[in-house]
Amino acid sequence: MNKTADKIINCIISPIPAAIKVAVWIICITVPVAFMVFLLKYTGAINSIAGLFSPVFSLLGLPGESALVFITSCLLNIYSCIAVIGTLDLTGHEITVLALMCLISHNLPVECAVQKKTGTPVLALLAVRLGASFAGGAALNMLLPADTGVKSLINGVHQSSSGKFMTDASAWLASTAWLCGKIFVLIVLLMILQKILEQFRITILLASIMKYPLGILGIPKNAAFLWIVSNTLGLAYGSGILIDHAGKGSMSQRELNLFNYHIAVSHSLLEDTLLFVAIGVSAWWITFPRILLAGIVVWGARLIYFMLKNGIQTAEES
Repeated sequence: MNKTADKIINCIISPIPAAIKVAVWIICITVPVAFMVFLLKYTGAINSIAGLFSPVFSLLGLPGESALVFITSCLLNIYSCIAVIGTLDLTGHEITVLALMCLISHNLPVECAVQKKTGTPVLALLAVRLGASFAGGAALNMLLPADTGVKSLINGVHQSSSGKFMTDASAWLASTAWLCGKIFVLIVLLMILQKILEQFRITILLASIMKYPLGILGIPKNAAFLWIVSNTLGLAYGSGILIDHAGKGSMSQRELNLFNYHIAVSHSLLEDTLLFVAIGVSAWWITFPRILLAGIVVWGARLIYFMLKNGIQTAEES
């Protein structure tokens, strides 16, 4: 009993220094991005951006300025795009659609670089992620009720422009400070949870349980452990494990490609999902569609592999 208690205490204490370091790093990225959007809104430049992207995003039931959220997500991370959401007037419906799109396409420079290390072409990964984002956003816009009941906790501290820079800047500072506090607490709690999962070998147990159910989604059975890693640590934090596992040669390149296509669309089901849940988005609408889309992508890739293989064999026989 004492050993178990010691392990739990260690799981709570040991991740804190690393969690603080990660939280500070993420906040250092988030604050400048949020301030940039604040300036765009204050100067009215955001209206020009909205007009530019409005035709495309209107097809998804989104206002033009929501493109800022998606672009920020693609280039940076979920924390940064949430910071941008906090500066815009968006409905619960719009935030939920954007959340799904951003969960599929975020931190592309880093995450695509990680997956490229396992041998999957970057262009294929970008096509999968961006295509799934817009397809998923369009489908969710049609399926999602107009009134989702979502009242964003971030928008709860959002302040409209008064035309006075110092007044608006003070309101922005207060809302950003609130967001940074939530980011800090959430990262610490998530890293503690991850440590507990590792310490008590829960990830290994989950991998053995998920081996066959994941086969329904088209994922190779020997990729079950990597699936757990990708959905608990994420692609960026779990990059070392993914690259090391790929280097050992336990999976063929075809199997690695299929796995990469899946996690390109659906990964970090724990951390990234909770970040949006923390601001009031329903976990159901941003989790199940990702898993479904990932399954469709993988089975589609399997079909293409099958057709190409048969086509080559037919050509050789003739």
